[in-house]
Amino acid sequence: MDVGVGGAITTVIAIDKDRNSQYAVKWALENVVNKISHVTLIHVLTQTTSPHGDGIGMDGRSPTEGEMQQLFLPFRAFCACKGVRTKEVVLEDTDVSNALIVYINTHAINNLVVGSPTRIQAITRAFKSSLNMITSLQRALPDTCNLYVVSKTKSHKIKSANSASVHKTLSVSAKTSESVPEVVNLRCKSESVSGTRGSRKSSMAKSSGRKLDFGESMLTTRIDKAKSISGPPVSNADLYFDILDKSQASDDPGLSTSSQNAEIDDEICRVKMELKKSMDAYHSVCNEARTARLMACEIEQLMEIEKQKSKVAIEAAHIAQRLAELEALKRQKAEQKAEEEAEERKKLTVTLTRCNFQYRKYTIEDIEIATDYFSNSLKIGEGGYGPVFKGYLDHITVAIKVLRPDISQGPNQFQQEVEILSCIRHPHMVLLLGACPEYGCLVYEYMENGSFEDRLLRKNNTPPISWSLRFKICCEIATALHFLHQTRPKPLVHRDIKPGNILLDGNYVSKISDVGLARLIPPEMVDDVPQYHITAAAGTFCYIDPEYQQSGVLGTKSDVYSFGVILLQVITAKRPMGLTHLVSRAVEEGSLVEVLDPDVTDWPVEDTLSLAKLALQCCELRKKDRPDLGSVILPELKRLRDLGDA
Repeated sequence: MDVGVGGAITTVIAIDKDRNSQYAVKWALENVVNKISHVTLIHVLTQTTSPHGDGIGMDGRSPTEGEMQQLFLPFRAFCACKGVRTKEVVLEDTDVSNALIVYINTHAINNLVVGSPTRIQAITRAFKSSLNMITSLQRALPDTCNLYVVSKTKSHKIKSANSASVHKTLSVSAKTSESVPEVVNLRCKSESVSGTRGSRKSSMAKSSGRKLDFGESMLTTRIDKAKSISGPPVSNADLYFDILDKSQASDDPGLSTSSQNAEIDDEICRVKMELKKSMDAYHSVCNEARTARLMACEIEQLMEIEKQKSKVAIEAAHIAQRLAELEALKRQKAEQKAEEEAEERKKLTVTLTRCNFQYRKYTIEDIEIATDYFSNSLKIGEGGYGPVFKGYLDHITVAIKVLRPDISQGPNQFQQEVEILSCIRHPHMVLLLGACPEYGCLVYEYMENGSFEDRLLRKNNTPPISWSLRFKICCEIATALHFLHQTRPKPLVHRDIKPGNILLDGNYVSKISDVGLARLIPPEMVDDVPQYHITAAAGTFCYIDPEYQQSGVLGTKSDVYSFGVILLQVITAKRPMGLTHLVSRAVEEGSLVEVLDPDVTDWPVEDTLSLAKLALQCCELRKKDRPDLGSVILPELKRLRDLGDA
């Protein structure tokens, strides 16, 4: 049992990890234990299973080394400084109050000191359980046991013992409240070595008259044990001396200072000075280590920055090298292209001098007389090739196209058009009557009604074209395009089919003109995915096949795309820019009538819708998605033409 010699008063202090347990120990040693040299420290584990087996009995068990280091060691050191021996006990129970009550009843304890709930507990669920514990202790403790509840600033005697044999405990008074420190810091602090020395009184000499050597040996023993258990020596020793300093100052100032107390104080001061020197050396080493770490971090950061700079420099060098290679390649291609163009001009010159195509050759004098020396009053148009004049040759009205001298590809286009138009004949292809090779002049049959574009847009306030005539013209142009695509031995792609290159005679018979950009392609390439590659796209922007424009891959369906745009202009009489999107949205929303040419009031809506859908198919971005001219487009256009003739 936990009783003193001759029935001495026994005291139990319940401790935990909160700060009020520290206040409870300090207050108990100063006010309850007093001259008693023995106290029991109890900690209750609330887990249901014990790591040491099933249950530890009513007597509890000794703390493990981990529990001693984490919980009991500071309290044992503090008690050692007070000259009080301690016994550490660990109890296990799901109910803290029940464990304490059983232990007190078993060991006939006289005083129980517990810490009050902390402020943090007051705002958590632990507050209610702490109050329940105090209430349970107050109700269940035996009459022979006093119950003290201690907080930071005050203490309460909750229950007084009724037995006469119980030591009369200190009442709660102003003196008691003042003796409780506002802050009891059991943590490691290096600043706690200073304080007032002259007023310190030795509680060890007061309580038991022990000699200096006992105090030194006990203090040294506690400090050495703290070093071996809790880690860094400086912080723990500082902790113990801080506690020792506070305990010396808390004794009754009325006692006389004996020579023995003075010796103890001097020894303590000496030890503290040595400790302070050790701490200063320790902090100096720590500062040097911290400075070294900072310098290492800075050096590492500088190395990383330099590494990044080096990486950026290497990447910049690679980019510069790549740009230089690209510039060299570009220059090489430009030189090669210039050589090819020079060779082509040379061949063209030879061809122009040697060719003997079947067309009538006119002199420049004939052309000047026919055009009244290129009078502006006879000028009827201006194209990319050059101006077009109305003239009279061989007693018939003709159209004369004159090559502009500043056009680099002019001679090539001239030769192309002469070769094609002199070799082919079709009722819907403009007839070439002759040419003047020396000055690049082409003589065509005259088309009285001008271009299809001018008539659609009603230039010079001309009357609108009826829907039946528009359908007939579309069928005629499709027939002429199909004829070019079927040319043997090599198919011919126009590359610049548009309403401005479709001319109308006096009877509104349509004919395709301006074949100067036409291109012969190998017959095996006439399929859905042709592979004939042209380095530069030719034609008018809104009518150029987007796939041909992007990749340079030319095929007969490049003309199909241009023809699809023409069909959309036929039914809307609008400019080509954004026309595909406009008609597509109108078809989807069922509002095609709103975008049709308002000058024509009797559109056959269903058949016009069919033509609009066919035109949108022709304007697909990919060649393989466009319909075939001969097998799909022509049959539908012939049906619409016959619808207008009926």
